[in-house]
Amino acid sequence: MSALQDEIEQLWTQYNDGEVGADSAGEDEYATLEAFLDALEAGEIRAAEKRTDAWEANEWVKQGILLNFGLRSIGQYEHGGVTYNDVLPLADTSGYGDRSSRNTPDGTVVRQGAHVGSNCILMSPAFVNIGAYVGDGTLVDSCDTVGSCAQIGENVKLGANTLIGGVLEPVENAPVIVEDDVSLGAGCRVTSGFVVGENSVVGENTLLTPRIPVYDLVEDEVLYGELPADRRAFTRFVESSISGHDLFDGGAYKPAVVATDLETETLEATEREEVLRE
Repeated sequence: MSALQDEIEQLWTQYNDGEVGADSAGEDEYATLEAFLDALEAGEIRAAEKRTDAWEANEWVKQGILLNFGLRSIGQYEHGGVTYNDVLPLADTSGYGDRSSRNTPDGTVVRQGAHVGSNCILMSPAFVNIGAYVGDGTLVDSCDTVGSCAQIGENVKLGANTLIGGVLEPVENAPVIVEDDVSLGAGCRVTSGFVVGENSVVGENTLLTPRIPVYDLVEDEVLYGELPADRRAFTRFVESSISGHDLFDGGAYKPAVVATDLETETLEATEREEVLRE
């Protein structure tokens, strides 16, 4: 992908210098953008990758995504009998069945430039944005959103009404990461580049964001922006620094996340029915 990276980085420089725009881009520029989108959908390039035990953004990939907005004009497209207006069409999902992935109708939307792996299930309504990566065997349940550039691992379960936030700008910031074999309960929110460690189980309606502390009872430490691997996590409330204010009768509290050891019973409770894969 070094040649494609070189082309994107050069085009990014030209775009920022005002040498090319949506009104002046030609066949060569669009050929580069199309090759870039194809590579994203194939999973050949990703907005972030794990290097030396830490996730890092691939800045040039995020630049390529931004170029697909900056160098294109709004067009009209048809989907489900509705005319919609966007700079890109939706992804061609006709090949999903060939890799044993399913996307149910009436509301399951995958934007061009998103990768959906093999043996995945996307339940309607659900939305997967450009640059997102959904690993093999993952379930995206009803009313879920997988934001731009979010990286979802293999065999992940995103419970119904789960929001995985997008992080597109600044390009150097890593997006939300949900590692392999994670189970997120219904109504969870993961935002602002938070990293959910592999094999963790997160209780329903838990908010995971770098601004909310994670009290890791396994290592006796307070973390921000990450949930370690092999944890059971859930929301609790801790006393706020303004608890003593006269307006707060009985004290003021703020949300926190508590992380404990993962028990066998918890793992068994989150196992998916194998019949879904048959």
